[in-house]
Amino acid sequence: MHWVPVAALSDNYIWLVADDEGNAFVVDPGEAAPVQAALDERGWRLKAILLTHHHNDHIGGVSDLVRDHDVEVYATADPRIQPKNHFVEDGDVITLESPQATFRVIAVPGHTSSHIAYFGEGFLFCGDTLFSVGCGRLFEGTPEQMLASLERFADLPAETLVCCAHEYTAANIRFALSVDPDNAPLRLRRDEVARLREQGRPSVPSRLADEFATNPFLRVDSDAIRRWVEAQGKESATRTARFAALRQAKDTFTA
Repeated sequence: MHWVPVAALSDNYIWLVADDEGNAFVVDPGEAAPVQAALDERGWRLKAILLTHHHNDHIGGVSDLVRDHDVEVYATADPRIQPKNHFVEDGDVITLESPQATFRVIAVPGHTSSHIAYFGEGFLFCGDTLFSVGCGRLFEGTPEQMLASLERFADLPAETLVCCAHEYTAANIRFALSVDPDNAPLRLRRDEVARLREQGRPSVPSRLADEFATNPFLRVDSDAIRRWVEAQGKESATRTARFAALRQAKDTFTA
């Protein structure tokens, strides 16, 4: 598989993946024009669209792509997601014929109530649930839901490529260092991301193993996160309480 994070809107990435014959699928096309330009540049043919949730920066380009290509569109039954012709839900396994690829659907409510992720072929297309060194805001879910959703990724292979949908990594690292300053892998990730961005390159995908080493929202059981939560005078007795304290702090973090 050949993959390209297509830059769109202000900070979105639209994931475009193709086989050696140029048959491609796309994940969360918030805009059609950048996708079409990437297809034209490479001579690829769009065959399928995978959608994680209903926000317009993830589905805004679907109608135009459906108009211009003969594609299958996979999404949940959420009526806010249109157009689509394949309904999927938690636990479903979808098999694309062209390119040949198989993905398991994972329900991950929190950012939105009907958010899903797709895992397969070494990729995790997680929309706005998991970011590199961060996680999505809770627009329609609870801290308990989001933490449970993130925990569903724990059993995936360590080398899985986390294909999130935004270039938020540098800002996420600044927050992460404010709560976990002695984390050596996190400091290395900071330097790596700085080099990538200076070169005009995306900071994603990341490896799932690296996320579990550096992402505070995946490290709520670590001593460092416990100490930070207690230092803020927040409830720290439960995993959900620690996660909620982190998410609340990130929502207002400005440094």
